[in-house]
Amino acid sequence: MNPTQTDTSSFSPQPLFSRLRFVLVETSRAGNIGSVARAMKTMGFTDLVLVTPKCADFVNDPEAVAFASGAGDVLNNARVVPDIGAALDGCNFAAAVSARLREFSPPVWTPRAFAEHAGAAPELRAAIVFGNERVGLPNDIVERCNVLINIPANPDYSSLNLSQAAQVLAYEARMASVSGAPDTRGVGFQGDAASVTQIDGMYAHLEQALVAIGFLNADNPKKLMPRIKRMFARGGLELEEVNILRGIARAILKDAPPR
Repeated sequence: MNPTQTDTSSFSPQPLFSRLRFVLVETSRAGNIGSVARAMKTMGFTDLVLVTPKCADFVNDPEAVAFASGAGDVLNNARVVPDIGAALDGCNFAAAVSARLREFSPPVWTPRAFAEHAGAAPELRAAIVFGNERVGLPNDIVERCNVLINIPANPDYSSLNLSQAAQVLAYEARMASVSGAPDTRGVGFQGDAASVTQIDGMYAHLEQALVAIGFLNADNPKKLMPRIKRMFARGGLELEEVNILRGIARAILKDAPPR
């Protein structure tokens, strides 16, 4: 088997409740972690992953325990990881949540569009990524995601608390699951969806090839890569498509003149 391929011979469709992961990046307050755990459990979700939380002992923090309010199992089972790569391990679709739109962001979806897409595509193992309460998500994490979720809110006051944002997403995901809502965007994977890690590897390989032929500036290759990532993110990449693009990059590197 190609090392970038995934064995799907034992694949069986799973409900969104077991396929959707909530990822919190550098959360500052333990109470917010507890509140997110409660928001998740009320809607039937349990997979919570924390990237380097500022509050190390959140499980025993009185505020977190109080705000979890009966969702202690979700709080206690939350996994702590060192970086976003580890947080997205095993996922093949990632959505960043942000009130701030970016010039080079992935396609912007509403919470409902995301939920309907994830609910209608049983092969998707999706993650919703939330940023720090004060500074949100950094651009490099947003660019790694397939879509950016922007919650429609009052333009004069669009700030949502972290747990409120999580509750909106959890609710929409639950409604898409229990109602069997169709994918109204008409977007779905026909083959196996590529994982976030596989797509990241493809981007690195493609960047190396484009630098080799002089298409990208070797001193500043990052200038155009966000646009290239955005272009591919609009369609959603399947595993075979990632393998094709890596094959193109491999052929370019093989024939590229020495630089």
